[in-house]
Amino acid sequence: MNLYEHTIITRQDVSPSQLKQLQEKYSQIVEKNEGDIVKLENWGLMNLSYLIKKNKKGNYIHFKIKADGKIISELEKNEKIDKNLLRYLTVKVKKFDLETDYFKKNIDKEVDKKPKYNYEKKK
Repeated sequence: MNLYEHTIITRQDVSPSQLKQLQEKYSQIVEKNEGDIVKLENWGLMNLSYLIKKNKKGNYIHFKIKADGKIISELEKNEKIDKNLLRYLTVKVKKFDLETDYFKKNIDKEVDKKPKYNYEKKK
């Protein structure tokens, strides 16, 4: 079995319940065809670099999948006809990075509170 990272971008006006349905729909396609979803991440609503089908933002969902190539082609075939999706991308990887959450907000991170520039008047 191969390892894949699969990301889909949904329209910005998709409701949270529809988003959950999309996650379940594509998870079921993988599991029905004897694949395994190692990790599912919802990256949330983010700005797009350019307009895609008149949308400025998109909801990102990221899957880490252990499966055969046939399953990925079945998954992409279903995604082509889904009107709620803007884009999808599948990348074959050698191993998964399961520890790093790239889009998790770091609240614990301390911000340097020193000003960058010194605006005091010289005497």
